Amino acid sequence: MSQDATPTSTSTPNPADDEQSLASRGQNRSQRPTSSTFVDFITSGWGERAATGATRAAAADHTAARRSRISAQFPGERLVVPAGTFRVRSNDTDHRFRPHSAFAHLTGLGMEQEPDAVLVLHPVEDGTGDDGSAHHAVLYMRPLAGRDTVEFFSDSRYGEFWVGARPTLEDLETVTGIATAHLDELRDAIAKDAGEDGVQVLVVPGVDETVEAVVEEIRRSQDAGERDEKLAEALSELRLLKDAWEVEQLQLAVDTTIEGFEKIVRALPDAVTHRRGERVIEGTFLGHARLEGNYVGYETIAAAGEHATTLHWTDNDGQVVAGELVLVDAGVEVDSLYTADVTRTLPVDGTFTDVQRRIYQAVLDAADAAFAVAVPGSRFSDVHAAAMQVIAERLEEWGLLPVSAQEALLPDNQHHRRWMVHGTSHHLGLDVHDCAQARKELYLDAIIEPGMVFTIEPGLYFKSDDLLVPQEYRGIGVRIEDDVLITADGNVNLSGALPRDPDAVEAWMAGLLGR
Repeated sequence: MSQDATPTSTSTPNPADDEQSLASRGQNRSQRPTSSTFVDFITSGWGERAATGATRAAAADHTAARRSRISAQFPGERLVVPAGTFRVRSNDTDHRFRPHSAFAHLTGLGMEQEPDAVLVLHPVEDGTGDDGSAHHAVLYMRPLAGRDTVEFFSDSRYGEFWVGARPTLEDLETVTGIATAHLDELRDAIAKDAGEDGVQVLVVPGVDETVEAVVEEIRRSQDAGERDEKLAEALSELRLLKDAWEVEQLQLAVDTTIEGFEKIVRALPDAVTHRRGERVIEGTFLGHARLEGNYVGYETIAAAGEHATTLHWTDNDGQVVAGELVLVDAGVEVDSLYTADVTRTLPVDGTFTDVQRRIYQAVLDAADAAFAVAVPGSRFSDVHAAAMQVIAERLEEWGLLPVSAQEALLPDNQHHRRWMVHGTSHHLGLDVHDCAQARKELYLDAIIEPGMVFTIEPGLYFKSDDLLVPQEYRGIGVRIEDDVLITADGNVNLSGALPRDPDAVEAWMAGLLGR
């Protein structure tokens, strides 16, 4: 990381320096001049900024309807939805900023927009709000600072000289279609008419501690904790059914992810020769995600050999060995922040052994069974049950269960789950595990409806020290994961363009490797 390179004069140490506060010591490395002459000079002589060319985002045509649906659930209440702020990675360096998913869903802002911003839905007389709703939305943000301000050159977190120009209030209003105001106005706006007998203020919990503290101070004696949780719950459930634009974004994320898998296959020869071949795979996909999208939607799992039996292996520091399998679970997050979540288990040298193919085919059959019931009218839990039926039956055929498959499937038994402890499906969208705050009856026990997007991802994992399986099975882990859109007449495999059948996988890999 760069620092101001302007030289400073040396001086005799001052005893008072020993009393310097701990918090201020992070600036000891700074060599930035502070003289009035310097300030006058650096804040003058700048030309007019070029026009930004801000245009209305495609998402803005859909976000208004989402805000109206939330408005209908909380008439008369003020709803505070923060984007969140920077999170420290190390000392004074931050992680990349990513807005909270509820904020992104209601505003359409993605990428690294807009740290510290807060969307507030102000209650108005029913029917007089935005689009005839019961609320008027205002987006409070930290706008572009003038070049005549100290922030311009001295603030390494927000200053234009350090991190680039921020949008203006007008820019963001154009992009989002939402009225904007300066972040400095947020407190007074939240406090208006609030109080014990006034407007109740709700805030999405766990997003921005500073905003939460402001809300708590304003509402004082109001006990709104449960209502805050209801707001978080409602915002999560709002995403259970995807609109047409969201489906487009998810398909884009999946298509971009498939391109990344192609690059992974081409990189396998290099992975085999490197002592950390798993990181060759991870790095290949990460580079692709940054070039073609915003980032990865989650930490890539590049699990070769025995590591594939660890469900969330993200150390990715192992070797990739010819003759073994590598399980790659990866997803590109596109600029709108929608992510794919795809897993393929690949033979490192392009060809499955008989045992690898046997296990792979069992997992594929379980996935196909799950797809068959992933249709409107089924329950979400039916998808998992269908996959587990196949897994249990196959394990029985192989002689691995101490009881019959049907006995194993009884709730009080579940012997087959020793080799697949995770669930088969989860909702997918702005979060890789989307809609996580939704109620059980609207998630696990829900009737499947058109517009839902979720994963189907059965697996089998035989650890190398598992004495209950044959030696030839030990150290093999297989998972196949696809992203499915529920339609009126069935489903669409959004990731179906990525080969799943073992013969098709081998042919696909051979083509990419020029064999």
